[in-house]
Amino acid sequence: MGDTYESVTVDIDNHVARVTLIGPGKGNAMGPAFWAEMPEVFARLDADRDVRAIVLTGSGKNFSYGLDLPAMGGSLSDVLSGGASARPRADFHATVLRMQGAINAVADCRTPTIASVHGWCIGGGVDLISAVDIRYASADAKFSVREVKLAMVADVGSLARLPLILSDGHLRELALTGKDIDAARAEKIGLVNIVFDDADASLAAAHDTAAEIAANPPLTVAGIKDVLDQQRVAQVSASLRYVAAWNAAFLPSKDLTEGISATFEKRPPNFTGE
Repeated sequence: MGDTYESVTVDIDNHVARVTLIGPGKGNAMGPAFWAEMPEVFARLDADRDVRAIVLTGSGKNFSYGLDLPAMGGSLSDVLSGGASARPRADFHATVLRMQGAINAVADCRTPTIASVHGWCIGGGVDLISAVDIRYASADAKFSVREVKLAMVADVGSLARLPLILSDGHLRELALTGKDIDAARAEKIGLVNIVFDDADASLAAAHDTAAEIAANPPLTVAGIKDVLDQQRVAQVSASLRYVAAWNAAFLPSKDLTEGISATFEKRPPNFTGE
């Protein structure tokens, strides 16, 4: 593709593109560059007829720590300091919709996508893998829908797409507790298809599956994905619109300030429901 991005690298070989998260935040955390670049990256891959499958993975020891709080704190602090006024909430609402667009770009890409997850996959990382077609993991992978621990309702995809992937009780357990689960449990509940010994084996398997898909007739593959997606488009879209409005109304709270402060200060939070 020739373009360099701040949040990912893109390598194309034999009809398969590999998109690797590279940060720049710690643990491939998702900062401003990620949210700005993902729509462009996936629109270009979608338009590239030579690309018939996409593998998505993370660099280093982890897939992604999720939202880069230090880098993205500005949009939150504006809402928190805005009190009851409408403008900061309207601006925040627009920010949520824009961030949803970065994950939507992955979900709406007509090219099949396969994630290979190793190490941590937290919060925004789960939002991202909820948007792909097939999920593989290494034995050391750990997953967490952790937003609740920050006093946030996850709003960029997990709560909209995981109901189509997990059974209701498993999803509610993850979302309401914010607990960490290991790869074996993720496989058991259907969050990932298969667990491999290590990151290299998981990535190799993702590339093998991508090659299998790429060998199939591309218009037929696109048709299968389109027909499968048709069943979920309206449900996911309505859920994303609803949570954006919900968070614009209710996200600013003393508990959010406490959740973020506790995270930065590495102490247990004390939530009061205010």
